Amino acid sequence: MDPMNFNGDKLSGDQQEQLLFMMLIQQHQQIAMMGMGKIKNPNTDKVERELKSAKFAIDTLVMLQKFTKGNLPKELKNYLEQTLNNLRLNYAEEKKKGDEPLESDKEEE
Repeated sequence: MDPMNFNGDKLSGDQQEQLLFMMLIQQHQQIAMMGMGKIKNPNTDKVERELKSAKFAIDTLVMLQKFTKGNLPKELKNYLEQTLNNLRLNYAEEKKKGDEPLESDKEEE
C-alpha cells in the first residue's frame, strides 16, 4: 500500500486501518526526530534537542511492535522495523554526543 496514493473513497476498511497505523508510526517517528534535534519543532519553529522525549517515542513504537507481533501484514511489519532501526541508530548517535549544543545553537553564539 502506497500512502502517497491515498484516496479514502477507494480504500477498503483494511487499507484504511493500515494507513492509519502507518500514520501512527510516522507521528512517533517525527516526535523522536524532533527530540533528537533532527527536525524543527513546528510549535517553536526551532530545532530542539530533548532525548527523553525521543526515547519515549521510540519506546512507544517498541511496545506497539511487541503488542502487534504476528498481527501485522508484511509491509507494515517491515515499515515498523525499518523505522525503529533508523530511530535507534540516530538515537545512539545523539546519545554519544552527550550534552553538546546543536549546530544551530553554535551558530547563535
